[in-house]
Amino acid sequence: MAVTPDDFDLSTLSFLIVDDNQHMVSILREVLRAFGVTKTHTARDAADALELAQTVPIDIAIVDYLMDPLDGLDFIRLIRTATDSPNARLPIILLTAYTESFRVREARDAGATDVVRKPISAEFLYKRIQSLLKNNRDFITNRSFVGPDRRRRHDVEYSGSERRTSSE
Repeated sequence: MAVTPDDFDLSTLSFLIVDDNQHMVSILREVLRAFGVTKTHTARDAADALELAQTVPIDIAIVDYLMDPLDGLDFIRLIRTATDSPNARLPIILLTAYTESFRVREARDAGATDVVRKPISAEFLYKRIQSLLKNNRDFITNRSFVGPDRRRRHDVEYSGSERRTSSE
C-alpha cells in the first residue's frame, strides 16, 4: 500500500477499538500500528467503551457490530445521543460480517460514520480512515437522527424539490 502526499499522518490520533474478540482486537492493533498509529485503547463492550471514551480523548472509534450485552449499534447510539456523551461527533467505523442492506441502513441510521465488512483488508481499512478524515461530512442533529449526514454524494446539479437547503 503506497502512501500518497494526500494521506493524513495517523501518529497523532487516538483510536478506540471496541470488540469482544481478543484475536480481532490484536489484528486491528497491529494493522493500526502499521499505519503509524501510536495511541490505541480497547474495550470489550459498548458500556466499557463509553466509560473509556469519557476518560481519554478518542479521535476515531472502530466498533464491532455484534457484542454482548451491548452491541456496536448501542455504542453508536450512546455516543450520539447520551447527555453525558464525551463526543457526539466522534467518527465511528462499524465492523461487521453481516452486510445485508438492511443492516447497513440500520448502522447508518444509528449514526455510524462508515461500515466496513469483515474480514477486513488493511488496505481497505486504511482507505476508509483516510476518506473519513478527508471528507468531513456535515453533522445532523434533529428529533429522528443524530450523526454524520447520511448522503455521501453532493450533487450540485440536482435542483429538485427534495433538495435540502443549507439552513436545514
